[in-house]
Amino acid sequence: MHLTIKVAPISGLPSERLFHTQIDNSLAGKRARIMKIGEEQPKSRSHLVALAVQYFKKEGYKVNSENAVLEGYSGNTRHFDLVVQKGRLEQGVWVRDWNRTIGVNVIIGLDTSSEDVGLSSPIMIGEKFSDHAKSYSNRRKITLLTKQKIGSFR
Repeated sequence: MHLTIKVAPISGLPSERLFHTQIDNSLAGKRARIMKIGEEQPKSRSHLVALAVQYFKKEGYKVNSENAVLEGYSGNTRHFDLVVQKGRLEQGVWVRDWNRTIGVNVIIGLDTSSEDVGLSSPIMIGEKFSDHAKSYSNRRKITLLTKQKIGSFR
């Protein structure tokens, strides 16, 4: 059996012109459909966000928005699972329902995103956090909440 593969250029900016095979191009549509199906939020994550909303309301916070997309001073869009407010302090919240330890790079990403959009003292909710993540959070005044803490608050 002999397979012939035809190479076709993809138009775009000169720096973006890459060559892909027709097989890759035909699979791209299938991958896009798979990505769309996978973009639906798992029930456990939306359940954790719902628990977080309950937790913040009981703690006296006002939940300003869920799934917020804010434009930063840098011009980049920044995503937050929640934006909560207590008094005049507005804080961005990331909820990560992962079955693994959340590392310092994720905390730095939250810190950078919050700083870029003008939100101070961000909050991260997750299963567990690495020692480096805890250390960085203490230095930068980032609140780390575990699923156990917000789940036992009921």
